[in-house]
Amino acid sequence: MLDKALRATALLALVAAVAAPVAVAAPAPALLTVAAPASGAVTVSSLKGDARMDYPVADQEVRVSVDAHSTYTVGSIPQHSWGTFRISHFQDGELYWGEFKVDCLTTGGPTATVTGRLVRTSPGHPWLTMLEPRTRMGVSFLVPERGEARIGLSGATKKGEPSLTKCMAPAAAAKVVDGGYTLRDRGRQDVSPAPRADRSVR
Repeated sequence: MLDKALRATALLALVAAVAAPVAVAAPAPALLTVAAPASGAVTVSSLKGDARMDYPVADQEVRVSVDAHSTYTVGSIPQHSWGTFRISHFQDGELYWGEFKVDCLTTGGPTATVTGRLVRTSPGHPWLTMLEPRTRMGVSFLVPERGEARIGLSGATKKGEPSLTKCMAPAAAAKVVDGGYTLRDRGRQDVSPAPRADRSVR
């Protein structure tokens, strides 16, 4: 088992040096609401849910919550993305969380990547002093029709280093051990009908 010093390091190593926020918010709760673009004939993707990821320290818990959407015209790069995601880490009796404003959601079959910039955290979060404000972070998801869902975290670059590229995230390597996600891959939506290819894992 990790000693006290290593436990403190584990929070920071979780996302390899994740991002610093613009402002500290009151503790925790619902994700921010980000407005959708005007409706019209577009191709739409969405990713929603909350899950705990497999983490090698037994008495710590890491969760990723997401409510992300994107619209496409042509090609695989979204025309517009919006929403939020949150990374929470419970350690030594403390809950640390950071919330990100989505700037890109890409989907393809059972996979998705989400990137965003950190906009607020729990009070006293180490990210406040370690990294540049509004550092970008990426999360990847595997949401198969059958089998195990998975999550991957990019981490964030250190102060003075280039930002993570928009729409980029690593392979989804960590298993989902509790909770789940609903992924809607791109489907033609004229005004309001739900896109095809709805995958849920619980």
